[in-house]
Amino acid sequence: MASTVAPPLSLHHRHYHHHHTPFVHTPISNTTKHSLLPIFTPKATLSLSTKTHNRKSNPSLQEINKLCESPNLTEALNFLQRTNALNNAEAMGVLLQACGRQKDIETGRKVHELVSKSTQFSNDFVLSTRLVTMYSMCGSPLDSRLVFDGLQRKNLFLWNALVSGYVRNELYDEAISLFMELISVTEFKPDNFTLPCVIKACAGLLDVGLGKVIHGMAMKMGLISDVFVGNALIAMYGKCGFVEDAVKVFEYMPERNLVSWNSMISGFSENGFFKECYNTFREILKGGEGLVPDVATIVTILPICAAEGDVVIGMVVHCLAAKLGLNHDLMVNNALIHMYSKCGYLAEAQTLFAKSDNKNVVSWNTVIGGYSGEGNVCRTFDLLREMQMEPWKMKVNEVTILNVLQACLEKSEMPCLKELHGYSFRHGLQDDELVANAFVAAYAKCGSLSSAEHVFYGIETKTVNSWNALIGGHAQNGDPRKALDLYIQMTYSGLAPDWYSIGSLLLACAHLKCLHYGKEIHGFALRNGLEMDSFIGISLLSLYIHCRKMLSARALFDRMENKILVSWNAMIAGYSQNALPDESLNLFRQMLSNGIQPYEIAITTIFGACSQLSALRLGKEIHGFTLKANLTEDVFVGCSLIDMYAKSGCIEQSQRVFDSLKEKDETSWNVIIAGYGIHGHGNKAMELFEKMQRSGHKPDGFTFVGLLMACSHSGLVKEGLKYLNQMQSLYGIEPKLEFYACVVDMLGRAGQLDEALKLILEMPEEPDAGIWSSLLSSCRIYGDLDMGIKVAEKLLALEPDKAETYVLLSNLYAGSGKWDDVRRVRQIMKETGLRKDAGRSWIELGGEVFSFVVGDELLPESEEIRDVWRRLEEKISIIGYKPNTDSVLHELREEEKIEVLRGHSEKLAISFGLLKTTKGATLRICKNLRICVDCHNAAKLISKAVEREIIVRDNKRFHHFKDGFCSCQDYW
Repeated sequence: MASTVAPPLSLHHRHYHHHHTPFVHTPISNTTKHSLLPIFTPKATLSLSTKTHNRKSNPSLQEINKLCESPNLTEALNFLQRTNALNNAEAMGVLLQACGRQKDIETGRKVHELVSKSTQFSNDFVLSTRLVTMYSMCGSPLDSRLVFDGLQRKNLFLWNALVSGYVRNELYDEAISLFMELISVTEFKPDNFTLPCVIKACAGLLDVGLGKVIHGMAMKMGLISDVFVGNALIAMYGKCGFVEDAVKVFEYMPERNLVSWNSMISGFSENGFFKECYNTFREILKGGEGLVPDVATIVTILPICAAEGDVVIGMVVHCLAAKLGLNHDLMVNNALIHMYSKCGYLAEAQTLFAKSDNKNVVSWNTVIGGYSGEGNVCRTFDLLREMQMEPWKMKVNEVTILNVLQACLEKSEMPCLKELHGYSFRHGLQDDELVANAFVAAYAKCGSLSSAEHVFYGIETKTVNSWNALIGGHAQNGDPRKALDLYIQMTYSGLAPDWYSIGSLLLACAHLKCLHYGKEIHGFALRNGLEMDSFIGISLLSLYIHCRKMLSARALFDRMENKILVSWNAMIAGYSQNALPDESLNLFRQMLSNGIQPYEIAITTIFGACSQLSALRLGKEIHGFTLKANLTEDVFVGCSLIDMYAKSGCIEQSQRVFDSLKEKDETSWNVIIAGYGIHGHGNKAMELFEKMQRSGHKPDGFTFVGLLMACSHSGLVKEGLKYLNQMQSLYGIEPKLEFYACVVDMLGRAGQLDEALKLILEMPEEPDAGIWSSLLSSCRIYGDLDMGIKVAEKLLALEPDKAETYVLLSNLYAGSGKWDDVRRVRQIMKETGLRKDAGRSWIELGGEVFSFVVGDELLPESEEIRDVWRRLEEKISIIGYKPNTDSVLHELREEEKIEVLRGHSEKLAISFGLLKTTKGATLRICKNLRICVDCHNAAKLISKAVEREIIVRDNKRFHHFKDGFCSCQDYW
């Protein structure tokens, strides 16, 4: 007894249903010959007539066979009519078969007319069966049914032909109904042609229950051992997601052919069991059952390689196809082009495409889809035009349009998009629902929501997908409120939302920060069992993150049973975006401990968290991780690495990372320029700006923000004003609010308050709160009370509920000794429930971040920290330190002010750092507010007294204290 080799059952990729069906245990005979016949041409239907014909002795039959090889069947019909072949049933049957193959329904109708007029053939079972089959192959099952119903006598072959025709035309319900009629009103018994067709109909309807009934019927009728029935059952169970049942059918088949193995590979593939696909394919190659892969095998395994991005196995399959002489087959070549495209090997896909002399529309669509998916707009449209020209003259279809539309993602592609839209109209492709919906989405992505709506309202019958395209377009591309309005219109039209509608609505609520509506939609998702859908889950996370409800986001995240990589990335990024870098780092560690491999997105986010904390040691550790994982070549990782080192006070290391980049784009230049800016190295930033242009990179808006910020922190007012003027005249960049904010800050820092106010009043745009706040801060620093009060009035009109404005105004009054006004402002804050942000500083030591709040005496080591500061104060007092009590904007006695200064958070952090680090180690401190004059003076003298470098990053810039001096040169 030969052993049966079956693929392993470690089905670990996806859940499958556990339903058990009795199976016949039939051993496989050693003498079994494995048939390579197609699945739906069993032996029972091969002979439709008891008559035999000697083709060699029948010249008419030989001639008609020859003429039927021609693409034009008119001559074959004429030959029938001219000769006595008209009386030859077999000759007419051959022509009907040719009509079916070539889908030539007009010639088929003429042959039908000849058959109908002949009394000789009016009840010929063979010709009647051929007519039924011809019409179904030509896509006209209604004509098949008319032929069938017009017959006085019917046999099983006719019933089978009509069932098969319905299945071929995907009329699965009709096929089942006809089968029920066959077994209930006739005496015919279904055979090994009937059951595979019916089983295929069950697969088409995804009706596994009925499929199991047919399975049981096959067992009772003794047909379960038939290879064609078995193959159909494998395909049905696989398509319905019952993989274990498909495996059992396969294991217990007494006879298997190559179709059986191909069906198993296909079933595994459809259900995500890619490892089992490969295992089954290897079993075929072992040759244990004497099988050789065919075209179907190759075109089944290659899409799996494409889905997995496994180009190595794809290349092995390519070599095998070449060895077997299958690589020239059109379907195989198309599958190879698709595989290479999906794996990112477009050059190889293009080579295969170019070398092929036998191309069809699928070939063109595949290579167009490859370039479109890569965002290569020019090549995509070049191929679209080329396919319609000589020598190909290939007709574009709906798939072509859908593939090309993938490339239309930017406003700059609008002319191409309109050209494509016009082409679709001229060739009648716009009426296809998928095409129309895709145009709606494409116009939205390219920034023309009005065009998207125009296409949408031109769709005659709008489906949920049509509404989704427009709702999603508005939600994703700038008009989220309109997305909500459209949803209401959709429900009024009688259509219920699906998972995509819900996801788009959640996205709209996230953009609007509309938590109330978002929670209502969350409730709908819960009631309809959609919360655990991965797409809905990510959309809900995005909603709560955008609305700054991180506790709700975390609760939802923790409830997710199968956390995909995107959900981890979303939560890590959410913590970072909501100024919770500690939680971001903790979750990143949990992700690693769970064995989840982070990729570029997570790494970029975590570098951002390290930047917020100035957590240099952690940043270095993650830098090492990215080097080992070969992720540093990614441009976003490289830029976030430059930014992390710059914001951790290591601008020299930022420069080294920048210099090591193989390819520098505009973003990398922008990041390094901004890095030097926050360190106050204005001249270096300007030098890099010149180098950037010499290297052929064009500066953009972000470049000038970094450059103007560098001028501001360096006091380079003249240069900053020059860049503001050159932006539009030389580089065609329209100055926006963020640029004016930098210049107002620059003028204010330099004490040029009148010039700053004049610039604000002459701005082409209405100044925002940030610009007025910057000027108010400068008024406080330079003690301009009159201007400060006027600016504060403007600011309070824009943001009446922002505590920072009241604090600045209070400090302005305090700096001028207006204590009654100070008390009045603070009383307003108390009555409205506004609170000033407490000064907070933090330091990273040994990979752990320690935080300090102004006046905090509850720390475990508070007394030791105080002792360190007392000793420091004694040392620096000897070399010139005198407490600057002007930094205390409270109505207190001088001694009380000095005590308040001792509790400033940066002093606590410096003292703690000196307590916990070895001699000579650099201290890196971060502060959430601007460093005060007293702490700045103290830090300079401490750096000299303890012979340490102290780096402080406040909310404006970096200060490098060394040997009694600061890198800002007391300009900050």
